[in-house]
Amino acid sequence: MKQPLRIAVLISGSGSNLQAIIEHQQHHPDLYEIVLVLSNKADAYGLVRAQTANIEHLAIDHRNYPDRAAFDAELKKQIDAKQVDLVVLAGFMRILTDGFTEHYLGRMLNIHPSLLPKYPGLNTHQKAIDAGDAQHGLSVHFVTPELDGGPVILQSAVDIVPEDDAESLREKIHRQEHIAYPLVVQWFAEGKLKYENGQAWYNHSPLLQPLQLESMQIAEPAVN
Repeated sequence: MKQPLRIAVLISGSGSNLQAIIEHQQHHPDLYEIVLVLSNKADAYGLVRAQTANIEHLAIDHRNYPDRAAFDAELKKQIDAKQVDLVVLAGFMRILTDGFTEHYLGRMLNIHPSLLPKYPGLNTHQKAIDAGDAQHGLSVHFVTPELDGGPVILQSAVDIVPEDDAESLREKIHRQEHIAYPLVVQWFAEGKLKYENGQAWYNHSPLLQPLQLESMQIAEPAVN
């Protein structure tokens, strides 16, 4: 019998996407297990979520290291000690070194709150509003050394209405994130998803454009 995929989740804050993945995993225990939750902030609420779910968790304060490379080396040490198959960035607010991303190339996912390639980096919701966009959304992508530049696997779009501000838009997208991210983790665990020759592949075919969550007809979970 195939062993469940071993996953590490990296967080910096509330961990609502972590919670969505935890709840999804509980319904798919044969597919994957979360063997480690890491945060660069000891007060991140996501660590409480991990503790509640009896998942091993650890805070590594980046301020205790002389540079990014030293901090990333400690992250890598902790992740590799758990024999992790997939690294999931879920609100991990650190720019990772090229060496770290190359080490996990094809085995690391990120979720970004924009319809990439639009608006890499921070403050994406306000940027979309300021630009007068009709839609905003999220992208789940493989991580490469280029910031928010790896091949996109899945996107979900939401309409921007006149009443929206950055906070209301963030909430709309969060609800979609909690569906999209566990789904992509599931695909990876099932062997449907891989990274090859700089591209994302799904069901043995290169993704020439991202999959769209809206076409998947997935039920929306309740995540606090």
